[in-house]
Amino acid sequence: QVQLVESGGGLVQAGGSLRLSCVASRSISRINVVGWYRQAPGNQRERVAGMTSGGTANYADSVKGRFTISRDNAKNTLYLQMNSLKPEDTAVYYCHVNAVTGLWTYDYWGQGTQVTVST
Repeated sequence: QVQLVESGGGLVQAGGSLRLSCVASRSISRINVVGWYRQAPGNQRERVAGMTSGGTANYADSVKGRFTISRDNAKNTLYLQMNSLKPEDTAVYYCHVNAVTGLWTYDYWGQGTQVTVST
């Protein structure tokens, strides 16, 4: 079993920056895709950034040009750099890993970290 632990959330003024981190409890082989999702009160969880095993990144239109996803395999860590933050970015942010173990594909989720952007 793999645990994902996010950190880096907090309160920031509009226009500010935050960097979220997601550390895995152990190295994960055969990763298909990693990503960051967010969920604001009353809204469905939405995917904001993803990265394939080959390193190709993709972003939701709402964050394109402001957010950057990256990973450090040596540290078993996934990052989300968030710049030019807006109040509408306020949400709980979750990291996600989809990986193959044996014959099975698993989805791992972190517990979430709160990001609040004030005006």
